[in-house]
Amino acid sequence: MRIARRTPAVLLLAVLTLSACGGGEGSPESEPSASAGEGFPATVTDARGEVTLDAAPQRIVSLSPSSTEMLFAIGAGDQVVAADEYSNFPEEAPTTDLSGFTPSVEAISEHDPDLVVLARDAEDTAAQLDEVEIPVLVMEAAVGLDDTYAQMRLLGEATGHAEEADAAATEVENEVDEIVATTREELGETDLTYYHELDAGMYSVTSETFIGQVYSEFGLENIADAAEDTAGGYPQLSAEFVVEQNPDLVFLAYGGEDAAAELAERPAFDTVTAVENGDVVELDPDIASRWGPRVVDLAESVSAAVTAAQGR
Repeated sequence: MRIARRTPAVLLLAVLTLSACGGGEGSPESEPSASAGEGFPATVTDARGEVTLDAAPQRIVSLSPSSTEMLFAIGAGDQVVAADEYSNFPEEAPTTDLSGFTPSVEAISEHDPDLVVLARDAEDTAAQLDEVEIPVLVMEAAVGLDDTYAQMRLLGEATGHAEEADAAATEVENEVDEIVATTREELGETDLTYYHELDAGMYSVTSETFIGQVYSEFGLENIADAAEDTAGGYPQLSAEFVVEQNPDLVFLAYGGEDAAAELAERPAFDTVTAVENGDVVELDPDIASRWGPRVVDLAESVSAAVTAAQGR
């Protein structure tokens, strides 16, 4: 089964924990929106503590795909003058060669930002930006759906789009809740197990991660939770372990035209229930690694897979 696979996965484990913003030199000055000046000074709480913004930012540097998607979803897209190299959605995002993994203060500063949004992994860069008096928001990696909604609202308050962000977050939450509720109501209780594969090296996720929490909403049991070493939430499993656990569903979160076929060709994998029944699902690598507003698409993909497997 193939569901919404469009772009290849990149730096899989790092992308799963990256949420930041980046700027682009030469981008035109954004005109303030009607609501962008309201509610300032504004104080918000990020991963480091309280951050006070004296005025609505008009030149935002976004260095993570999740944050970029959120900024556009809440109506702050016109204020984003540049985004990191992997911020490929939405189409109008000002993608640049800025790195969200190893941010360069010099490269960021060239875009004259009045706000930079960084992932917690890039917190050291935040201190350097503080030194040159560039406002910074440091975003935690989401560990649950509530974090998505909270971060959308936080970015709304920080950019002058509090009402739009609240409406957007509420809409995403309602859509996800409806998908989950409808699926569980139609199918009832399920004892389906699943294996989520990040890459061909067989790195997986536990239920403690963001993606694991999404699966838990549908009542699925994660085989990776039974692994000996689950430190960090991203264990590397063995082929023997996966075969022994015999998952009902396999989700592949990386690209490749033959990913599902290649998995089926692994020794003894033809005996795995998911492979036998054709319940190997190729997810869109971007959607599966981000916790922005497209979590609705992820929920729809999981719902479709669960419905198909439960109906067998």
